[in-house]
Amino acid sequence: MRKSIYVPAIAMGTVALDLVTKYLADTMVAPFEPVEVLPVFSLVNVENTGAAFSMLSNLGNVFFITVALIAICFIMYLLIRTNESPVPLALILGGAAGNLADRLYYGYVRDFLDFHVSGWHWPAFNVADSALTVGITILLVHGLFPVKQQRPDPAPTDKR
Repeated sequence: MRKSIYVPAIAMGTVALDLVTKYLADTMVAPFEPVEVLPVFSLVNVENTGAAFSMLSNLGNVFFITVALIAICFIMYLLIRTNESPVPLALILGGAAGNLADRLYYGYVRDFLDFHVSGWHWPAFNVADSALTVGITILLVHGLFPVKQQRPDPAPTDKR
């Protein structure tokens, strides 16, 4: 797989999908008025000033912008240095960039996907969060269960 083609396409596609879906949620869902799609899924319009699950929101936006920029630089470094599949890194890159765009423009991240069962809600999230989660999960699975490279059979020797 050629990194030069796939990484920008996946990363930019992730950012575009993230920003478009956030825009749609902003324009179609009023804050604090969930729209039930399924008995276990609603669209919401919430502001996340923290990290995952709104944790650490007291650290402020500058902290999260700095962390995102460092993460993006680190992912770029890994993309240059590794020979592994670039897909999970491109997903992480796109997810980090999508949420960074929100933090820079709005000062918070817009979340709109809400899964819930019997009054218990999974914290709302967005496409960028999903891309980050999928990319990190792929890296973890590959790290825990590496694919064994098959070595080519040695050339037969002539035993005359």
